[in-house]
Amino acid sequence: MMLKDVMSLVQNCLRMSDSLRTAIQYLKQSGFDILPVVDESERLAGVFTRSILYQMLLQDLPLETAIGPYIKQEAVAYPYDTPYEEIKEIVKNSRVGTGVVLDHDRHVLGLVTKADMIMSLFRASQSLQEQLEAVLHSSHLGAFVTDEEEKILFVNQVLCRMLGTDAESLIGRPFRSILPNLDVTPELMKKSCRVAVGQVRAVMRLTRYSTMKGRSGFIGLLQDVSDLEEMAAELEMAKKWQKLLDTTIEHAYDGLVMVNEKGEITFLNQPMAELFSVQKEHAIGKPVTQIFPQLDLMRTLETGVAELSDVLECNGIRYLVQSIPVIQDGVIIGAIGKILFRRLSEVRDVLRRLDVLENQVAYYREQVKHAHAARFTFDQIITADPVMEKIKRTAYKAAKGRSTILLRGESGTGKELFAHAIHNASARKDGPFITVNCAAIPEKLLESEFFGYEPGAFTGAEKRGKIGKFDLANGGTLFLDEIGDMSPNLQAKLLRVLQEREFYRVGGTERIHIDVRIIAATHRSLEQMVERGEFREDLFYRLNVISFEIPPLQQRRCDILPLARMYIKELNQQIGTSITGIDPAAEEILLKYHWPGNVRELRNVMERAMTFAEYGKIQPSDLPDHIRQTVQEGKTGTGKGAREKGNVGRTDESTYQLGQVLEAAEREMILQALHASGGNKSRAAKLLGLSRSVLYEKLAKHRL
Repeated sequence: MMLKDVMSLVQNCLRMSDSLRTAIQYLKQSGFDILPVVDESERLAGVFTRSILYQMLLQDLPLETAIGPYIKQEAVAYPYDTPYEEIKEIVKNSRVGTGVVLDHDRHVLGLVTKADMIMSLFRASQSLQEQLEAVLHSSHLGAFVTDEEEKILFVNQVLCRMLGTDAESLIGRPFRSILPNLDVTPELMKKSCRVAVGQVRAVMRLTRYSTMKGRSGFIGLLQDVSDLEEMAAELEMAKKWQKLLDTTIEHAYDGLVMVNEKGEITFLNQPMAELFSVQKEHAIGKPVTQIFPQLDLMRTLETGVAELSDVLECNGIRYLVQSIPVIQDGVIIGAIGKILFRRLSEVRDVLRRLDVLENQVAYYREQVKHAHAARFTFDQIITADPVMEKIKRTAYKAAKGRSTILLRGESGTGKELFAHAIHNASARKDGPFITVNCAAIPEKLLESEFFGYEPGAFTGAEKRGKIGKFDLANGGTLFLDEIGDMSPNLQAKLLRVLQEREFYRVGGTERIHIDVRIIAATHRSLEQMVERGEFREDLFYRLNVISFEIPPLQQRRCDILPLARMYIKELNQQIGTSITGIDPAAEEILLKYHWPGNVRELRNVMERAMTFAEYGKIQPSDLPDHIRQTVQEGKTGTGKGAREKGNVGRTDESTYQLGQVLEAAEREMILQALHASGGNKSRAAKLLGLSRSVLYEKLAKHRL
């Protein structure tokens, strides 16, 4: 504390030329008993006091009289940076009630009264007392303070607990009453002594201090001996653990070196020193790059990533280096290098087997999590159509090989069903079956979905990285649905995988070798896309090794009713209905409808009809309105026996009119689905039994 912290600021100073009237006004405004008077250079010239004011008034001097001749020129003034100790002396010795506070150039800063200084000293004393009590209360030591009569003024809670009492019962008591048989001698004041405090054995340090009256009181600090003994036991145990740790470090590893955050060696064991032919005493404290440059520990300090080196060699001895960062509170504070060189070949075999096991565990964990397995077989492909039967037989034979298979056909014809069946009929049936819908994944995510990514490969990536679909499908089958919607950039990378059976993860530099069979599917004409430059020709030939064209449902009407009956059995279990069959009139409608959504649409229609059916059999009224309306207006596709009668492929005038009718019906159905779904294209596609990509094509086709 300094004088500037005590003073009161002066807003206005008087000048030698100011009148008595001005002086009266300033005194009244300020409330001070004196006001400083300054000269022309703003330095202190004297003071004008109330007593001077009264003398001038008693002399009946005019109010316009200048105050210069009457001021007191020998004013008491103090520097603004007067310290606390001098303030105390001023309070003791000065008889002046008010002084002027000046800076080093004698410019007036303020006024200070003796009362101000006394109050400030009092507050400072109070603050010091409170701080001392806070320190003593927060200490783990027992503490007491006495006055000059050796009576207790203060006692903290620790000492109260030692004595088993409270502070109120101790305040005012002689401190010797709590420390019986204590002989306060000069020798005692110079050292600690053992005392009995209640039931506690303690060590006490007694100190004298000066009171305000110039006499001395006592401050006593007591430490419970049991705490010290516990600390001593802990220290002894720490020494034992240190010895045990040193011994373990010397013998647990072939070689071990530790560095601090600056890369300076703080420890190395004897095997390490012997391997590299260095003196331990010489290496400690030296930069690791100078003693062991081949370990590359500075890289670990910079990256914070643990690493395992390739096989290195020193003096004909092969060794491995495992570098590990030491991190505390998120900050790298050092690194450890572990060197393995004894029986390294056995260690490598163990590590290799461990790596294989870890990969298998990770693989099976992923399989359990996602349950990647094919669900259908060829027996579940229901058909009475000769063309479909031939496709089934041929696909079954193709399943036994390893060639890539391309499935073509309109959306909803059952291409994915064939993909599942081919996998389950192949030698890879015990391996994973992974499905990727190229049209359902955003283009920016396709590459990471296919190939996975390394930790930190891009913003938002998982910290541990992620394996891709090719990793998951390793040893099994990868089904690429809607292959025609794949971007040209990804087409090139897929071609490389098909050719070389290896790939790089996004953000990675390590080659990943895989054994995967590819089954692709599309509803688009890849030949036309190749001609337009939308699909790579070389990739097309890679995929088109074995190709199957799945006919649409309207070309195999003999399958409509068997499929519908199969769906009744399946959906009765799934949605809890009890439908026994289909009314003949409803069957006729199903046979006459042209099924633009193919088998997928048929299943959705059956589910809807079974949900709303009020009788044991599906009635015509249970079928969707647009199907009944289309059939009633004659907007069917090829008739029931069209293929048998050889009418497929007619090009007369009626065929062109029928095509126009079908186009109009399709447009109307899409509009109805969009209206029913509130404009939600995903829901509309589901209502129509189409994929989103097919719906978008039809929207563009009809300019909707």
